[in-house]
Amino acid sequence: MEQLVFITLLGGIIAAAIWWGAVTLPGEKWQIMAVVPSSPTSQGSCQGMNLTYYGALSATAYSFAVMIFIILATAAGVSPAWVGIFTGLILAVCIPASRIVARLVEKKNGTLTVGGAVFVGTLTAPLIIFFINNTLGIIAGPPAHVTVLLAAISIAYAFGEGMGRLACLSFGCCYGKPLNQCSSRVRKLFGRFCLVFHGKTKKIAYASNLDGQQVIPIQIITAILYSACALVGTWLFLAGHFGAALVETLVVTQVWRIVSEFFRADFRGNFTITPYQIMAGITILFALAVSLFTAPPQDLPRLYTGLYTLWSPGALLAVELVWIIAFLFTGRSSVTGARISFHVQEDKI
Repeated sequence: MEQLVFITLLGGIIAAAIWWGAVTLPGEKWQIMAVVPSSPTSQGSCQGMNLTYYGALSATAYSFAVMIFIILATAAGVSPAWVGIFTGLILAVCIPASRIVARLVEKKNGTLTVGGAVFVGTLTAPLIIFFINNTLGIIAGPPAHVTVLLAAISIAYAFGEGMGRLACLSFGCCYGKPLNQCSSRVRKLFGRFCLVFHGKTKKIAYASNLDGQQVIPIQIITAILYSACALVGTWLFLAGHFGAALVETLVVTQVWRIVSEFFRADFRGNFTITPYQIMAGITILFALAVSLFTAPPQDLPRLYTGLYTLWSPGALLAVELVWIIAFLFTGRSSVTGARISFHVQEDKI
């Protein structure tokens, strides 16, 4: 009963967030959240550093994923210390990888890729698990099972990327093809379910001149599909089907990543089959291999234990720290600028 309530509550919160994001975030005012003055100019004004809603929403998605991971992993018997060490190490790998992989593939600075970060994180996660189990046992506690950990983190990833698509709506990135360039069947399918972005500083405007045009709502489809997939994975995990949860979440998310690339209009590199699609295919094979060659434990997770752990001061502080770090990394815009001037209001003196 508690599992059903938990999954239903999660689903309701996510559905409300996606609906709000689809209606609100493509608007022009939902890109720049704040401007921080930096260096002065010769004209008496200041250069400004833009802080974006993209960063705030991305940080929220990171934190949400970490919260899910804490709940599921500790519910399955992994110690809080183990979870904390693993979370710190995997984020230390994935956050920089999101920028490095994008730079290698797209040959551009100031861009990020979740797909590249997931690929790197998926391949390095077993190594991190092995390292913690064999070197930090005194600090971390009893060894954690690789299938349980990978299932928990793949579910958390599906939740996080699903919610993270809201950040793409704000920034105007990861956008679909314009409907006027699609077949009649696609235009009919998405005629009433499309996105229109506004604002010349959104990526869809300065990269492709598609602001104000109807485009395929790739971000919304991804958010709905990944969130639904994560909810199913959570049910499988809490029922003790760890291998099935791992395969279900990674296969669904990565198959859609392969398919969705054909409907996107943003630059993905000069390739017929993009490196991101190849990475997704390798990730699927990795998930299948882990599920076939590892035997997960038989004990059922205890959801109450996971929720209780999340409510502890240490876990809450860790989630807040993740939000701050993620915002500092993703929230400072490098592709937009601002100029600020200050004056005295004489009538208020």
